[in-house]
Amino acid sequence: MRGFFGIGVERISKAMNLGNLMRSANAFGASFFFTVAADISERSLRHADTSDAPDQLPVYRFDSVGELLLPRGCQLVGVELTDEAEALPSFYHPAAAAYVLGPERGSLSPEMLARCDRVVKIPMKFCVNVGTAGAIVMYDRLLARGRFEHRATSSLGRPEPRPAHVHGPVRIRSTKKV
Repeated sequence: MRGFFGIGVERISKAMNLGNLMRSANAFGASFFFTVAADISERSLRHADTSDAPDQLPVYRFDSVGELLLPRGCQLVGVELTDEAEALPSFYHPAAAAYVLGPERGSLSPEMLARCDRVVKIPMKFCVNVGTAGAIVMYDRLLARGRFEHRATSSLGRPEPRPAHVHGPVRIRSTKKV
């Protein structure tokens, strides 16, 4: 899968939720993880994340939305249940993206929403746990950007195999005359 992604949270306060999300990020192959204005101690986080995600991927901590730095070309995608947000099943995941989720019993701050390039929502009746929401977004990214066989069209069918990759002719990309 080409591209990269990171995932993070704003104003999270429960270590178990953060640990769950970090463990899922590690499992889905995130390139980095970040927190903005988090209120969690490093020690309590170690009890929540059994995969030792901080030892497996970079974790960046920012004190405010204004301090948040992302790699060049990386789009910030907010995950928030609002009427204006794009539905996740219809969303085209950018090659380089950082997904940010809000706190428990809260929403992304107006400053964070203003900073986001896009905002998506998981089409549900109500909000779910931040760790669960993050896992759903990462799974959707994997399905959308991964190279999987197409689903069967019936319960008795088999997945359609992907066509074999065909290499085109050699292309010389340099325009310099030798």
